[in-house]
Amino acid sequence: MSTQPLTARDFHPEVLRLFDQYVHGQIDRRGFLQGAGRYAASAAGAAGLLAALSPQFAAAQQVPTDDPRIRSEYRELDSPQGYGKVRGYLSQPAAPDGPLPTVLVVHENRGLNPHIEDVARRLALAGYIAFAPDALFTLGGYPGDEDAARALFPQLDQIKCREDFVAAANWLRALEGSNGKLGAVGFCYGGAIVNLLATRVPELAAAAPYYGGPAPLDAVGQIKAELLVVLASDDERVNATWPGYEAALTAAGVDFKLLQPPDTLHGFHNDTTPRFNAAAAAEAWTQTLALFERRLKG
Repeated sequence: MSTQPLTARDFHPEVLRLFDQYVHGQIDRRGFLQGAGRYAASAAGAAGLLAALSPQFAAAQQVPTDDPRIRSEYRELDSPQGYGKVRGYLSQPAAPDGPLPTVLVVHENRGLNPHIEDVARRLALAGYIAFAPDALFTLGGYPGDEDAARALFPQLDQIKCREDFVAAANWLRALEGSNGKLGAVGFCYGGAIVNLLATRVPELAAAAPYYGGPAPLDAVGQIKAELLVVLASDDERVNATWPGYEAALTAAGVDFKLLQPPDTLHGFHNDTTPRFNAAAAAEAWTQTLALFERRLKG
């Protein structure tokens, strides 16, 4: 039996399309299983497809939680307008040789799962103070299960969430040990939040939204950050929003670059699922770190 990890090519394109709809709340679990059943020999086979497409966090971890080169902890800050607390995962070099730049990390629509914590640790190893808030904290936090997290997400007050992420960005930039320079990276839902933050936080110097919806077009003129916009080649839902966003960015004179690797699906940077594309993810991450190096460390 092969021990090679599954890739997108191991699945029928329609199964991948159904999975994308499921991940983003357009269909429920039953809808996925019914649709995927047409490409499986049985109901058990359809459930197996869903299990195969779901994240494998432990297998994909790049930086151990106890890596001695970094220190990580959960931190809380006040939510704006009396909304309680914002909680997130803070990771930074264990022995910095001076003030460090900061990067806000914004999760997908499942909250602060182990993959996003691993991304924060990767940034810490690269010399940044990284903070990844959990939008689900007000509902008890990431529940440890992707299906449960996905079910919780529609219950969030998105107005509160947006204000919490703005507050987290400002808190992080002013954190002890910071050099005052702020970047942001986010994925899917987090990509949309990063685009929004670029219009709301003028101190944001560098932003890398991965396959996320655009900022409000009437606010694009407020963007001061340099943007690396990362899109998948096969992502009809998100890519449909790009022409209008690109036109607005161009008209406003925003410094931006589009990176759209071929043969990629929505979520291609997430190395916990078969949608992961190793070469494209490596290129996107290399360009993201180059952006942060240029704008935050220079």
